[in-house]
Amino acid sequence: MADILLIILGFLCLLIGLAGCILPALPGPPLAYGGMLLLHITDRAQFSTTELIVWLVLVVIVQVLDYFVPLLGAKYSGGSRWGERGCLVGTIVGLFFMPWGIILGPFLGAVIGELIGGRETKDALRSGLGSLLGFLLGTFVKCILCGYFIWKFVGALVS
Repeated sequence: MADILLIILGFLCLLIGLAGCILPALPGPPLAYGGMLLLHITDRAQFSTTELIVWLVLVVIVQVLDYFVPLLGAKYSGGSRWGERGCLVGTIVGLFFMPWGIILGPFLGAVIGELIGGRETKDALRSGLGSLLGFLLGTFVKCILCGYFIWKFVGALVS
């Protein structure tokens, strides 16, 4: 009976984790990893210690990169330090204006930062677009990781 409850809770963690890849208020990959740990506790599936550690490292890397990929996007799209700083400020301010703030914050922050730094509008928009593409890339990577966890979870239950 306890195994059934843990499996249901684990699956709910995976679904909420997948939703958390898009909804910034929820930490998607950590929740999905928690679902994998709940399944591991049951008698139904056992993952190796190596798998659990590698997955944990991936979750930590993805979570950390999720905050820095928009900055890198702004930088590699020709943004200056002003754009990078603006992107960082926009990301932080955007957290207070969910859900659109988390998408528009880095973009607007990079654009405003570049404009304050004296860049032309075209260059500022390019930097903002880079930060937006970085955000989308981070979201995509989180979804891939959570999708992988769901695939492993279902595979462990079916086998």
